[in-house]
Amino acid sequence: MAPVTVLYEDAVCIVVVKPPGMASQTDRSSAPDMVSWLKNYLSRKQKGKEPYVGVVHRLDRPVGGVMVYALTKAAAADLSGQIRQNLMQKSYLAVLKGRPAQTEGSCTDWLKKDGKTNTSSVVPENTPEAKKAVLKYRVLETRSLPEGELSLVRVALVTGRHHQIRVQMAHQGTPLMGDLRYGPGAAAGRQREMPALFAAELSFRHPVTGRVMHFEAPPSESITRYFPQEADQHE
Repeated sequence: MAPVTVLYEDAVCIVVVKPPGMASQTDRSSAPDMVSWLKNYLSRKQKGKEPYVGVVHRLDRPVGGVMVYALTKAAAADLSGQIRQNLMQKSYLAVLKGRPAQTEGSCTDWLKKDGKTNTSSVVPENTPEAKKAVLKYRVLETRSLPEGELSLVRVALVTGRHHQIRVQMAHQGTPLMGDLRYGPGAAAGRQREMPALFAAELSFRHPVTGRVMHFEAPPSESITRYFPQEADQHE
């Protein structure tokens, strides 16, 4: 597993690059997670003091990328409020199987989460417990590889739903490479799940100063194995 990278930190928030394979928060498993890592990291600086780490948004375990964590309850409330008001901007890179019908567009669907299977699906609008999911995308490049025709897209989330990008892209016929839950043959897949998705950019308003903060990170191997030039652009 790649190391955690700290992009920014102050008294109220910290911005990191979560490596693929690490959980965003503590769960029932004994595997490493970001909250435990952050508490250990901060404890070394704040000896004798129990650090507060507030989770305000999440990334799926196999997905890496830029995340912000609150270090005070007030900052957690502010950042969570920004998410509810769509003021926190998140941009992702994804590799899709195939080519979207449009080079630039948006997807609006209604998603329902199944807690038993930890999956989400597109359902009719009037389905009980369904939530509206909206994203925008732009195709950056399409190329033919041994794996077939693949498209590199940049995705901007308007809403933040469970497995949203993975579900909506699969629903329009272009599932993410390496996605064993929503891609072709998902039920039979037993190899390690590694969807070609990376949270490349994050912008938010600082909880105290109000200044707009913008952060970027070079994509993980799940992206660069198909589009290596993306790694070169960040060197």
